[in-house]
Amino acid sequence: MAVQEARDGAGAAAHAGGCTCGDCPHGARTGHRRAVAEFLSKRDEFAAGQGLPAAVAHSVSASRQWVSEELTQSAELVAARGRAEGEAWLARLWGWTVCTVWAAVVALLLSQALTAIGAGWSTARTAGLLSAVVVAGALTAASWFHRARGGALAPVIGEDNRLSTSRAVATAWVLFVGYAVLVLAGRLAAASSHAERDALLSGLDLARGTGVVTVLAVVCGIAVLVRRVVGLRVLGQRLQKVRAHRPRAADLLTDDAGRGAFSDIQYVVISAVSLVFAAVRLARRPDQLPDLPWGLAVVMLVSALTYLAGKYADGGRPVILSVVRAREAGDLDAPIRTGDDIEIRGAGFVPPGAQAADRLSRMVVRIGAVNVHVPLVPVTGGFSNPTDAALTVPVPADVEPGRVEVQLVTAAGVETNRYAIDVTE
Repeated sequence: MAVQEARDGAGAAAHAGGCTCGDCPHGARTGHRRAVAEFLSKRDEFAAGQGLPAAVAHSVSASRQWVSEELTQSAELVAARGRAEGEAWLARLWGWTVCTVWAAVVALLLSQALTAIGAGWSTARTAGLLSAVVVAGALTAASWFHRARGGALAPVIGEDNRLSTSRAVATAWVLFVGYAVLVLAGRLAAASSHAERDALLSGLDLARGTGVVTVLAVVCGIAVLVRRVVGLRVLGQRLQKVRAHRPRAADLLTDDAGRGAFSDIQYVVISAVSLVFAAVRLARRPDQLPDLPWGLAVVMLVSALTYLAGKYADGGRPVILSVVRAREAGDLDAPIRTGDDIEIRGAGFVPPGAQAADRLSRMVVRIGAVNVHVPLVPVTGGFSNPTDAALTVPVPADVEPGRVEVQLVTAAGVETNRYAIDVTE
């Protein structure tokens, strides 16, 4: 019993913050950071020509293959640590979402208390505060039920484990409109006269809320349509998608590669400005739905259509443009033979978000009936092979001489066109 208690105590101490196994939330981040540091150190060491065993140092092809295998194994460990860190981060995120939601309620209470000085407390302020509490309670319950998937952010996380811009915008508008209706319901419940109740009910007329209802319908439709468009384009191999380790706030403004995307930025900015305007209108006129002016509503429609057009324009199938024999300095010009290196030139070889070594190592070139894994060639700060526009692979001895076809399979599983080459003995 004492031995078992000692083991349990040692296990608890190991998982108190210094664990690096990647299987618990206490040490997943530490384990990931250490794995990344070790991988970067190993990559730069190999890039400098150090750390090669004597058995392969005499052969360029053998040393390249050995280095690639070592980096691939190290990259797979980094990826596993990254996935574990991402899951642990999502499990912790639900608590932060709950704190953020209730902090917003407290901020609303403080703002109402400050603005009530001199004007006095009103029924509209009470209805607004109670509505915020109801919405916050609903979000808290949703966060609890989805605590393993990011809490309240679970509905806006896409299938690729990134924050979806279209879903985030649609969710913001749904919450705002729901809050506005709750405010009217609270005021209606507290109304004492028939005239006041009739005025509140008329505030829900479509004529007064056409703008905000139109915007709500458009952003919700865009969220559904974008998911459908992206899914069909991925299945049709016209769009390459790789899964991220965890969602980030920058996903709302960037593409999968982390570059700022104009269509996403303008959609978020214009939606945020429109929401602020609608919130001010609701604060000024809490007896009706925010009457969003048609000019602003049309601006929102144009922004949504621009975002949708950007989704249609994104991506493209990778293509092989040419295949040539890779020639080093001092080599004679010659046809492609088994054992030679070939350089494949084209576009779209590296999908957005697949620049990590574990993604690059999944690239495969089919030469005839032989599958050749693309070797990783390290340089200081990155890799010289493969790249998005070119990559080099050896022609194995198993390839039969004659006319064969070359095809690339990217890290996203998308196949390029077939390109025919002649291999001589």
